[in-house]
Amino acid sequence: MEMGFYFYVLCCFLIFSKASTATDSDTISVSESLADGMALVSNGGSFALGFFSPGSSNNRYLGIWYHNHPNQTVVWVANRMNPINDSTGVLKIESSGRVVLQVQNTTAVWSTNTTASVENPVLQLLDSGNLLVRDGNDSNPENYIWQSFDYPSDTMLPGMKIGIDLRTGFDRRLTAWKNWDDPSPADLTYGVELEGGPEMVIMKGSDKYSLSGLWIGNGFSGIRNVRDNLIYDYVFVWNENEVYYIFSLKNKSVLSRVVLNQTESVRKRYAWNPETQTWEMFSKRPSDDCDLYGHCGPNGNCDNNELPVCQCLTAFTPKWPERWKSSDYSGGCVLSKPLNCQSGDPFITLRRVKSPDIKNLWVNKAMNIKECEAQCRRNCSCMAYTYLNFTKGGGSGCYMWFGDLVDIKQFQSDSDGMELYIRGYASETEPKEKAKLKAAIILATVIAALLGFLLVVCYILRSRRKLKAKDEDEDEDLELVVFEFGTITKATGTFSFCNKLGQGGFGPVYKGTLANGQEIAVKRLSKSSGQGSNEFKNEVKLIAKLQHRNLVRLLGYCIHGDERMLVYEYMPNRSLDSFIFDQTKRKVLNWSKRFQIICGIARGLLYLHQDSRLRIIHRDLKASNVLLDSEMNPKISDFGMAKTFRGDQTEANTNRVVGTYGYMAPEYATDGLFSVKSDVFSFGIVLLEVISGRKNRGFYHANRSGNLIEHAWRLWTEGNPSGIVDEFLVETGDQPEPELLRCIHIGLLCVQQHPEERPCMSAVVLMLGSRSELHSPKQPGFLFHNKPFVPVSSPGNGGLCSRNELSLSTLEAR
Repeated sequence: MEMGFYFYVLCCFLIFSKASTATDSDTISVSESLADGMALVSNGGSFALGFFSPGSSNNRYLGIWYHNHPNQTVVWVANRMNPINDSTGVLKIESSGRVVLQVQNTTAVWSTNTTASVENPVLQLLDSGNLLVRDGNDSNPENYIWQSFDYPSDTMLPGMKIGIDLRTGFDRRLTAWKNWDDPSPADLTYGVELEGGPEMVIMKGSDKYSLSGLWIGNGFSGIRNVRDNLIYDYVFVWNENEVYYIFSLKNKSVLSRVVLNQTESVRKRYAWNPETQTWEMFSKRPSDDCDLYGHCGPNGNCDNNELPVCQCLTAFTPKWPERWKSSDYSGGCVLSKPLNCQSGDPFITLRRVKSPDIKNLWVNKAMNIKECEAQCRRNCSCMAYTYLNFTKGGGSGCYMWFGDLVDIKQFQSDSDGMELYIRGYASETEPKEKAKLKAAIILATVIAALLGFLLVVCYILRSRRKLKAKDEDEDEDLELVVFEFGTITKATGTFSFCNKLGQGGFGPVYKGTLANGQEIAVKRLSKSSGQGSNEFKNEVKLIAKLQHRNLVRLLGYCIHGDERMLVYEYMPNRSLDSFIFDQTKRKVLNWSKRFQIICGIARGLLYLHQDSRLRIIHRDLKASNVLLDSEMNPKISDFGMAKTFRGDQTEANTNRVVGTYGYMAPEYATDGLFSVKSDVFSFGIVLLEVISGRKNRGFYHANRSGNLIEHAWRLWTEGNPSGIVDEFLVETGDQPEPELLRCIHIGLLCVQQHPEERPCMSAVVLMLGSRSELHSPKQPGFLFHNKPFVPVSSPGNGGLCSRNELSLSTLEAR
């Protein structure tokens, strides 16, 4: 009996040791196995191999996923067509090197088909996400006899080839899952199609769905050039042995993957955002109708910037004119009349276009451009040609198309697409060229006359402007730079999320680096944000005139189509809220630094309210709109909602009330009344947040309800105002009580319910810099959420300032 017990313990120990070995290592040897519930983790901890159930399914599959990500992201599945309906699945590697997935240790539901063998086979999961079989005696992972990268599922990872081995005919391509619950192969695939010349193609069953166009050296002719992105690099290789597409990461700390999605019928590229802990879409294909195969039919050119989107090529007219007018382009275009090859039909140049479908393509890599043109001109069936000359990836040479030209797309940027030479009519193209020349001469004459007139007008206006006083000249040179859209795009890495600094109410802000090395912050105004031309012009004109050390400096702006962007000086420490509300970063801010920030914000507001050329009310002061430079000096930003008062004005009207709940003064949020005292209220909130390290909106106290203002007021009335102080300051003993209590006192004065009772910013700055006696604060605004708030019906006089300008608006908070 005793010997039996020891034998049982020994068996349990051996089983446990085997499981631990499989779990703690990135390899499985012949003597080991991987059971359901265990996981093989790559050496760097990037990927894991194990059993999973997709979506709402109860079926079990063997797969590879990103390790330690909040949501399981599967990148490869072994038994896609043979799910396991229980938890008895076991993965083993045999002495021959064959990998087998068995159910109940008997039935094989999946296995590798390698014919090679090694002396000591092991199954290893690499940090690239590649699962391979190699010789355990050989430390070089490149010497493998089987790898999962050769049998992709729906996901392409860095270092994975998608293409064809021309020596063996072996084809690697992505195949979409049927749906989120079923990883079995659907009919949407992505890979290389050869025909006349190779390109990347998304197929639906046996039908072409979206083509990449030919490789032109720095990208594909049918896809916008994204070579300057900061996330990945890519290449297309075409030689006598193989043809494939592959991408690599520029920054190893950034994750990116390509996924084929059957539900949406798209191929998407994702990049991991570590801040939001989510996958963000970087690009997708098809991205518009012009990316759909043959959208404009034969001999049509698809251009999303034109109406209608489909245009017939020169010398062609719609096959079915009536259908064409109703946006049915399926018939495409036909020749207006037969071409006369013998009379020497000219070739018309199409620039910035995607190459036609390769099904009627003929390629000769040995021809030069002159030979290519001559060859196409001699062959009356040759409808178009191009010559590609590049070294990276292979594929330079002469390309000629015969028959209909299908799937041409027009681009606008000179960095996209390619040049294509299309056969046309000699009799029709020459008069067109003459007409264009005549029109150009007329246009030049008109422009010259207009320029002369404008010069006269400008001279008169300039003469008049010199007679005006300088204080009335509001439109003087603001020394702003007008940035080109291409400059901004390049500086921000095509607005890469890796360069995204934050998201404001009117759009995202990106970090950028100009060609000279200067760092900038670009505010890209959202088209659906509600900030239109008025707000944009308001912010440009307003900030350009503001010069103060505690206000962010505007460097320039960019207008490109319906895109509007503001370019600011870059603040390396980003916004105040990223420090005071972060459990780790807040420790950088001792009381001395916090007091310096409070005083800086106060001086910036004082300048806006009193010392600038116009009295300016910010209307959206909050911690996230206070930026910190390299020395942690505060600078107020985001003036898109600001309102101005001229020297002779005491009130203004606006059509919208915009701001952020939790920082808005009560009279502004409920009745649309705003004044300099509205900014004072917001400043009081920011001051209390800096002291406490807690947000006013979303404030939580274990024993009491209410917001931060209510909590501070309750502590004040209980005689314990220091109870609001950040625990970090308390723990470190860094809390000079008189100065800290004085700041709490000032904060409560600023958030008093009635605007006439609040001090103005000149008084606040004075209070912060002196030890004069302060009067007791009255009840703050927005105290008790379960009691209705009764707004002030009209402005009054009192407090520490005599003037209180108010204005009425409609409510539209964000």
